[in-house]
Amino acid sequence: MIEEVLTLAVTLGKAEKSEELRLLCQAAVEELTGELREGMAPEDCGAAFVLGAAWMALAGLETGPGGVESFTAGAVSIRTRGGGERSRALRLQARQVMKPFLRDAGFVFRGVRGV
Repeated sequence: MIEEVLTLAVTLGKAEKSEELRLLCQAAVEELTGELREGMAPEDCGAAFVLGAAWMALAGLETGPGGVESFTAGAVSIRTRGGGERSRALRLQARQVMKPFLRDAGFVFRGVRGV
């Protein structure tokens, strides 16, 4: 499955196959697998799992080193390429496509106190 995720990440992100991207794909697969609903496996999610993991891996690639676009020493200014926003957007896309398969982590009902 990691190879499928890696291949899709390379295609979607127009990136080169690298050990860094392979490790990010593996981490994305492990993260999403750990968040699946009880009794579900990655294979139960079909293509959504591969797509979600690829987007998560690309998000990790965006936040890695190399995000500095320019650096000036005179007045000390560092300009980044906006990887943080792109990374958040990619992770959101991954979560949206995987939403039907993930445990519900957005709401907890603890009870109501009597009056």
